Amino acid sequence: MPRILFIICCLLSVICFSGTSYAAQVSPETDKKIQQLQKTIDTDIIWLKTAKGELKDVSEYRIRNKTNLLREELATLINQPDPDLAYLVPQVNKQLVFLDKVGQYLDARTGELKLALGGDNDVEIMRDIIKREEDRDHYLQAELETINWGKTLNINVDNAEAALTAEVLLRADYFESLVTYTQVQLQEAVAEASDAGADITAEQKSKVSSLKDRLAMHTASLNIAIEMLESLGQDTTQIKQTLFSVSGDITQDVLNFDVASSLIEEWMTIAKNQALENGAGVTFKVIIFLIILFLTSLVAKLVRKVVRKAVNSSKLNFSMLLQDFFTSISGNVIFALGLLIALSQLGFELAPLLAGFGIAGVIIGFALQDTLSNFASGMMILIYRPYDVGDLINAAGVTGRVSHMSLVSTTVKTLDNQRLIIPNNKIWGDTINNITVEQERRVDMTFGIGYGDDIPKAEKILTDIVMAHPKVKQFPEPTIKLHTLGESSVDFVVRPWADPIDYWDVYWDITREVKMQFDAQGVSIPFPQRDVHIYHEKAVD
Repeated sequence: MPRILFIICCLLSVICFSGTSYAAQVSPETDKKIQQLQKTIDTDIIWLKTAKGELKDVSEYRIRNKTNLLREELATLINQPDPDLAYLVPQVNKQLVFLDKVGQYLDARTGELKLALGGDNDVEIMRDIIKREEDRDHYLQAELETINWGKTLNINVDNAEAALTAEVLLRADYFESLVTYTQVQLQEAVAEASDAGADITAEQKSKVSSLKDRLAMHTASLNIAIEMLESLGQDTTQIKQTLFSVSGDITQDVLNFDVASSLIEEWMTIAKNQALENGAGVTFKVIIFLIILFLTSLVAKLVRKVVRKAVNSSKLNFSMLLQDFFTSISGNVIFALGLLIALSQLGFELAPLLAGFGIAGVIIGFALQDTLSNFASGMMILIYRPYDVGDLINAAGVTGRVSHMSLVSTTVKTLDNQRLIIPNNKIWGDTINNITVEQERRVDMTFGIGYGDDIPKAEKILTDIVMAHPKVKQFPEPTIKLHTLGESSVDFVVRPWADPIDYWDVYWDITREVKMQFDAQGVSIPFPQRDVHIYHEKAVD
């Protein structure tokens, strides 16, 4: 009986053990790593209180970096199937307190920097403010992630979530105003730069660039605030509409029904009022605009045909690149003039428009320096004509036949039928060897005979072979001369002339025929050899 009870108890314990779920214990290595990271963060926080200048920046960077590493370790532990609540709950609460203190520090630091504006170091101060705002966005996102961790671990984070929601709402309202204000400032700066035209100053350019950077930073922070508010269950329709109206960026947020419907309703109202007030006049102007564009396209096509026929004239002897350039530029110029005339019919002022194009051209020029370098090289190739379509060239380390040319690149088809597109600045900056530009090309070959062979006989054989080949030119006369006395052979140079297209045919045919005739007439073709002399010396007793 006792034995039976013992067996039953064992079975029950096994059943209970198998049905129990135990939390995954944190390994000593992971705990040691987390404790070390936390210790480093605490030490840097102490340094941060007394640090100044660049040391303060270094401390802030180290705190952010070490915090990211610590949070990666915590995220790994929290995402396990059975997280260790006894270990993780204190860690998450500690993170909530830490992130709240970091937020207070960054808000205070940003406030100090804003009070310092208005002096000679405004550019550097604004750079520091932007950096602090980016850090604030980062830590706010970390705080939201920590609140979600708390929910996963069944921690009561209602107060923290409410505080974060209120803070992000204030931040979104603040950056919404900043984005609108900065956009207005940027428009005024661009207008001043446009009015200046060619007399635009470096200060005006710097102001436009600075405002663009500032607007991008404010927009990025506002986007982050919108994402966080949506995660917190807040309505962001009005903020998204403001952001879209100011920036003009169409993003996936526009697909949101509330934002899209609000924007469409506003646009429809504006369109309706415009149609009622100016419908007839606008319609007439649009019709005139389209008619001018249609006639301009016809005239451009006609001008292209006329120019193409003119530049194809054999008397002008233009290269294919130059022909294509004149044909294309003539049609484009006509169409550009027609477009400007058509825009003037819609009420556009051409002077500010052309000034804007000039400013845009400067900006685009800086952005496309490599492309413009290729274009300039293409112009030099166009003027000096070192090669043309159909020529066999060796340039930029590539040998092949030119199949297409533009002002930016040259397309070369190699001898093994590969198509390579080479930037023109690579070609113009290197040696250009135009193989087919001349009417004839010399074929250089060398043949060796043995030291015991008859030299006049070998010379006559070589001469007969060369003169008998149908593709060898009689003028210039071929050169067949005894050239060098080598280590193992007496060497003849054979240099006939042929058309560039027949170069390899002549080379291969003559080489084959020389071998056959030398063998048939008893002339040897020696291979490298060396005589070795061995001397024996008698041993001395």
